[in-house]
Amino acid sequence: MAAALKQAGWHPGRWEIRRAEEWADQLLGHPTPPNAPHAVFPAAIEAWAEFGGLSFDLSGAGREVARTPFLLDPQCGLHQPRTLADLGRALDSRVAPLGEERFGQALLAIDEAGRVYSLDHTGEWFLGQDLDQAVSTLVLGTRPHRLRTVADAAD
Repeated sequence: MAAALKQAGWHPGRWEIRRAEEWADQLLGHPTPPNAPHAVFPAAIEAWAEFGGLSFDLSGAGREVARTPFLLDPQCGLHQPRTLADLGRALDSRVAPLGEERFGQALLAIDEAGRVYSLDHTGEWFLGQDLDQAVSTLVLGTRPHRLRTVADAAD
């Protein structure tokens, strides 16, 4: 885990708040449908400040599933406000973009409580109660949980 974080450019004390604020401004200024504005909130800004811009070039077998490359950059979800708003309504929480998996094949998102999700063509997946847990899930290749109800995200 430590080697993957270091290779991606993370280090203890990393805090890119200016960049996170720029991303927030870009999301809030981007045209969206009236019923699906981009959401920006403290948990998202904190995640972007600590991990934003990191790219994990992973492949091969993980503990339970194949590991795939992922990028933590909220701009990956810039054109997905409706998808994020739909997930937010289902979770009863605002949801912000976090990045992508497999070069755009899945969208990573974070909710107001800091929980992290992956959305792909097969459904919505719960990656962890916080970003540290989600990054571990992705880096180690542990099986994410498929969301079926709002309670799935709380467990």
